[in-house]
Amino acid sequence: MQEKTVISTDRAAGPFGGAPYSQAIVANGFVFTAGQVAAKADGSGLVGATVEEQTEQVLANIAAVLEAAGSSLDRLVKTTVFLRTLDDFAGMNEVYRRHVGERPPARSTVGVELPPGILVEIEAIATVG
Repeated sequence: MQEKTVISTDRAAGPFGGAPYSQAIVANGFVFTAGQVAAKADGSGLVGATVEEQTEQVLANIAAVLEAAGSSLDRLVKTTVFLRTLDDFAGMNEVYRRHVGERPPARSTVGVELPPGILVEIEAIATVG
């Protein structure tokens, strides 16, 4: 049985309120990230009042977690984007496009209820190695 490895970095926000989850898990050649929001790495609050600003921070957090796992945004194979309102789809997509490269991952995008102030959350799966 393949082991799983917990990934943790101080370059991205840790579990919200001490909740029982990991920033990411590496298993079977893949890294699976927890949903990342536009939280500052030091836990001092959110970055940005617009979906574009928040998406930039979310992707910076994902990049930091992936790097800690030995991966990168270039190795993304699947993402799931959660938006407070689908009216923000175009703004999120504009920023997202700049970060995922010429061969973007498979993606799902859904509108959901998110905690106050959070406009976007993204979780990701990438290859490692």
